[in-house]
Formats: sequence, structure tokens, C-alpha cells
Amino acid sequence: MAAEPTPYASWAERLLAAHPPREALALTVAGHTIEVRTNAPPLLDLLRDYFRDFPAAKTSPDVEVAALESPPPAYEFDFTPYPPGPGKTRIKDEYADFPDGRVVRKRLTQMSFFFGGRHNLAVGPCLANSNQVVNFVNNRFIQWHLDRDWLLCHAAGVASSGRGLLLAGLPGRGKSTLALHLLSRGLDFVSNDRLLIKRAGDGVAMRGVAKLPRVNPGTILNNPQLLAMLGEEQRRRYLALEADALWNLEEKYDADVSRCFGPGRFPAQADLSAVVILAWERGAGGTRFGRVDLATREDLLAALIKPPGAHYYVPPGRSAPDLSVQAYLTCLAGCPVYAVEGGLDFASAAAECERLVNGRAR
Repeated sequence: MAAEPTPYASWAERLLAAHPPREALALTVAGHTIEVRTNAPPLLDLLRDYFRDFPAAKTSPDVEVAALESPPPAYEFDFTPYPPGPGKTRIKDEYADFPDGRVVRKRLTQMSFFFGGRHNLAVGPCLANSNQVVNFVNNRFIQWHLDRDWLLCHAAGVASSGRGLLLAGLPGRGKSTLALHLLSRGLDFVSNDRLLIKRAGDGVAMRGVAKLPRVNPGTILNNPQLLAMLGEEQRRRYLALEADALWNLEEKYDADVSRCFGPGRFPAQADLSAVVILAWERGAGGTRFGRVDLATREDLLAALIKPPGAHYYVPPGRSAPDLSVQAYLTCLAGCPVYAVEGGLDFASAAAECERLVNGRAR
């Protein structure tokens, strides 16, 4: 006698039947193909524009995702709050685990996400929350790699002629800002805030996710190639702010890489040549850029490691990946690591990073 489907499979199939996703978009990121299907053509148009740097012919995908525009479902199972990350108190996600997958629901938007089993579904008001659909697509990309022994870093990435630079640092230290300064110097963009790494022969491969850098107004005002992101009235309003107020202002904008810096600048992969960790502070004097031993600097290592969070699921009976400190140290063995300490100076840090990635470090 066939086993009864779990609530995960039963709800996923019921939702797919109620909102059949007939429109499809294929994209390829770092050689990894994802097919996104939806029942909402306007959502597909938004996703096609967002992911336009990653087109793909329709082939057999590595991962399939369905984004179902619908009212928030009223489920017949309970959710458990997912604990917030270190230093945070607000619970954003709640989850329910089953033998064949996990369902995560966003408390604020009531969007829900099925993954880990046969189906990867984003369900709810997708058009109003297209950023969460983008994140879900990228989270499926991350899970695919973590399941194959890649490690996740809280880092941006840039590259020059295939030589990659990993830019890590605690939140608010300017990873995205420094990365965009380097794009202005001719480097390519690999990733914004999540970067995957894995040993590859004698070196380390790095892969980014298809996520545009999100920046504050201060970053835009200080990079001429980003200024077109703001209208004249916005520029005047931000320029009228005191320096401290502008620095602390949290109004995020997506920096469109191809529109600001030209097409073909988002390869999303490279061979890792060095790691740079931002440990500087605003107003802390001159900037210092020096090589360090990551094994003796737990503070820097903590800034680099990124736990996968609620949107990663390990099925019962399968071993969880090794995401230990030692796994990161082993992966990065032999790769030069530099710390940027002292005060903030993006121009000097960008010059040092450019020399470093081009093999001309002092």
C-alpha cells in the first residue's frame, strides 16, 4: 500500500495544481542552470530584467523553481519561529520540517517557500515581493553548492582576468562599496554579499550569486558611475545631509552592474587569488593594509564565515556538510589573506586591492 504523502508534498502539489506555472525563464550562473516557472507573466518580466546578465537557452536545468502568485495559503500545520542571527532580535522567518522538505514562511509578507524535496516553490504575493523570489532562486543555487561541499562566505567578490578577490567584513564595513570602487577601476563583479568557495586542485574556486549589490546613498554619491541611479531631487536631498547623517542613512538601492559599468561585467566566478577582510572603523586614523594569518585571527575569520540559515535544509538521514572553522581554514590554506585596519579610505584600499588581484602587491 502506497504511503500517504507528507504535508510538504501534499501542499506543494495542491498549490501547483491550483496555480499552474506555465511561463518559464532559464538562467545560467557560473555554469549552473536554473529554470524559474511562474503563473504570473509580469513577475517573469521582472525576473528576466533582474537576471538579464545570466541568460540561458532552455536546457535540462540543475534546479527548477516555481513562483506562484496567489493569496497567502492558510496551512493546516504549525510553524516554529526561526531564531534570529547574532546581534538581532526580530524574528523574520518561521519554518516547518517534514521528512521530504522544509517550508519557510516570512512573518511580514506571508510569503512561503517549499524546498528540500521534489518541489521548490515560492508561494504568495510574489509580484509585491519579487526581491524575495530573487533571494529564493539564489538560495536554491547556494543549497545546490553546499550539498556538493562548497563553503558559504559573508563576502563580496571581484575579479580581473579570472583572478578573484574575496572581500569580507562585518555588516556595514563597506564590502559592496569597495567592490564598486574596484569596478570603476575596470575589475569585474563576482558577488555582492554571499560568496561560495571550494578547493580546486592546488587552488580555490569562487562562485558568486546572481544578486545585484545593494548600496546606500552615500556610496552612490561618491561613485560617479552610480550617480545616474538618483534623480536630481534625491541628490539634492542627500547632499544636504551632514556627513554623519548620510553615513548612517539606510535607504538601499540596487546598483545595476551592466547599466552602470557596461555589459559583460558579471562573470559570477573566478579563481581565488587572495582574501581581503575589512576590519577598519570610521574615524580611526590612517588605513593599514597588511597580510595576516587567518588561523590566529578569530575575529577576522568570524567576519568571513556565513551560516546558511533557515533557507538551507538537510534531510533526515543525510549528513550535514562540514561548515566548521577548520573546514574554512583547510579550504583557504595557502591563499594569502590581508586585513584592512585603521580608518576608512576606499580610494587607497581600492588601489591596494587592484595591485593585489593583478599580482602587484607591495
